[in-house]
Amino acid sequence: MLAAGFALPGIWAFLLFLLGASLAVIGLYDLCQPLHSVRRNYPVIGRIRWLFEDIRPAIRQYLIESDHERTPFSRSQRSLVYARAKNEISDRAFGTLVDVYANGYEFIAHSTQPVPVADPADFRVRIGGDDCSQPYLASIFNISAMSFGALSANAIRALNKGARMGGFAHDTGEGSISPYHREFGGDLIWEIGSGYFGCRTPDGGFDPVRFAEQAVDPQIRMIEIKISQGAKPGKGGILPAEKITAEIAATRGIPMGEDCISPARHRAFSTPIELVHFIAELRRLSGGKPVGFKLCVGQPWEFMGIVKAMLQTGILPDYIVVDGGEGGTGAAPLEFTDHLGMPMRESLLFVHNTLVGAGLRHKIKLGAAGKIVSAFDIATAMALGADWTNAGRGFMFAIGCIQSLSCHSNRCPVGVATQDPTRQRALVVPDKATRVFNYHRNTLKALSEMIAAAGLDHPGRLGPHHLVRRVSLTEIRLFSQLHIFLDEGELLAGASNRDFYGSAWQLARAESFELAP
Repeated sequence: MLAAGFALPGIWAFLLFLLGASLAVIGLYDLCQPLHSVRRNYPVIGRIRWLFEDIRPAIRQYLIESDHERTPFSRSQRSLVYARAKNEISDRAFGTLVDVYANGYEFIAHSTQPVPVADPADFRVRIGGDDCSQPYLASIFNISAMSFGALSANAIRALNKGARMGGFAHDTGEGSISPYHREFGGDLIWEIGSGYFGCRTPDGGFDPVRFAEQAVDPQIRMIEIKISQGAKPGKGGILPAEKITAEIAATRGIPMGEDCISPARHRAFSTPIELVHFIAELRRLSGGKPVGFKLCVGQPWEFMGIVKAMLQTGILPDYIVVDGGEGGTGAAPLEFTDHLGMPMRESLLFVHNTLVGAGLRHKIKLGAAGKIVSAFDIATAMALGADWTNAGRGFMFAIGCIQSLSCHSNRCPVGVATQDPTRQRALVVPDKATRVFNYHRNTLKALSEMIAAAGLDHPGRLGPHHLVRRVSLTEIRLFSQLHIFLDEGELLAGASNRDFYGSAWQLARAESFELAP
């Protein structure tokens, strides 16, 4: 006992000596290293700066940010999704926390004659034009494009199983159709990007034979050509060889040991006319399934050129998905996410107006994506012209995403955006699939209650006159007063009398994406 009593101080002294020696070595290194000025002037203690930088996002998210500070989604938005996914009550007591007199505040104008609440199961839209022999009756709220590779296998499983339970669609993303998309049989929208993954020739071109072999699968309900993505429009991508697993290689149809290149532009078409012919070819090869394209609107005459190509050839897409510049991504340069691409509302309104002005709107369905998480978000998009909506990050929240902003690091703490098998284990598929189902069902239930208060029995009846926005402390305006809405066929009359639309229409041409001479 006595010996042990004397030994204990000796151990502590030795440990303190080791600690002091270690700090001295670190301090000497900091004094001599040439890269960081702070550490040269403040050895050892200067390293605390990097510690605070590392923990700053978590401290800000959990302790400092307000309920309505969007970075990029507010705590209020995330809490709403979590509650609905868990089937918990999302009601709020004592009144709104939103400043209803702040510029930009928006609301739905209710009716003095509310109608009975409609069954959300009926909130569907038929997608498929005259040339489509296998139309799809889609939910008005579906899962946006998120690829296997960007998301984990368990995340894909949970999303697809939830989509199957709720009868709504799951977009594959441009990474093609993995075994995890097929496991539970949920409806798929197969997105075809510029890399043509899943239908790719050895040199990276489009392979019609491989496309046809996959497209006839009854689980694939629609085909979507990705022209551009909201978060990084005009940006290609590269998946380094060291990150390509055997599963990803098999799913994408790419070789192991080589970088996987996703070009910034398509090789299958280079003009608006070639694009619409490519749409017709995919529709034929798929056996008549709905074929459309997704884009983030950039230079307006380019989209108008596509519309002119539709008019010239008579070939129409079955649908168009408008992705806003506020859309999500696993990783993109800051300048792209912040300053490239038109926001969703302006994009949606522009596409809707152009199709109306060209006399084609009634033949083509419109989807919208871009920070849609709530029933009000869905209502707003549909009031501006959308037939249905897609959500990506909302459904990520439903399967456990905590907005750690680490999607690009492969260190997602909840197993959503990672290929690390250990981290994926955190995501339990049966539980999270039920949350996906609950989130979808409860959001559409809330939407049905909102529109019933406005005197409507279907969200398809929402119009810009139902939405109101505060534009100053003393003034509010209907969306129908804030925005321009073209008349049917207005652009075909020679020139629209709306300066922006008329000028852009004159610059557009079907033969090229470049400006008309």
